Amino acid sequence: MTSRLNRLAVAFVATALATLGVTVANPSPASAAMTICYNTSQAGSYASTANQAASIWNNATVNLTLSANCGSNLRIYRITGGGSYAVRTSLGNGRVYIDTQQAAQYSVLRIMTHEIGHILGLPDNYNGNCALLMSGGSAGTSCTNPYPSTAEANRVSNLFAGTFAATERSTDRAGADIFRDSWPSVLTPVG
Repeated sequence: MTSRLNRLAVAFVATALATLGVTVANPSPASAAMTICYNTSQAGSYASTANQAASIWNNATVNLTLSANCGSNLRIYRITGGGSYAVRTSLGNGRVYIDTQQAAQYSVLRIMTHEIGHILGLPDNYNGNCALLMSGGSAGTSCTNPYPSTAEANRVSNLFAGTFAATERSTDRAGADIFRDSWPSVLTPVG
């Protein structure tokens, strides 16, 4: 019981610090996971998809647990137009935007899991390989694989264990990493 209370206290402190923008790579012993609280209040019809994507990441990784609506390390938004993308403010913190127009073409679960992958520290990998989650839309509209490869999952586990540094990407003026263009824009008919 004391061990569980200690883990909960550590998770609470880590979540509070993360909310303030302080990233704690591994706040507790290796056997306990860091909790990332995600908020789906702006996700609309994609809230259940966010829950499925969180479950995929929870099953694929160690040192990490994504938990719904316990805070707002990660906010998920449903938008129309502009493309799906992620903005990582620090490892495990940021915003994911799911574009309804792209979700009509591509697997929305693959998009969601991919964009959350950016928040968890993974970069895009535009190689067209459907077996790699971070290949995004380069794998085509027929690719529906929402699962990270073993290498992708291990990278996230190592990031949250403090073994690796997150890959840096282009940033905005506030220093947030922005991941755009992994999903080609909506197709327009030729003719």
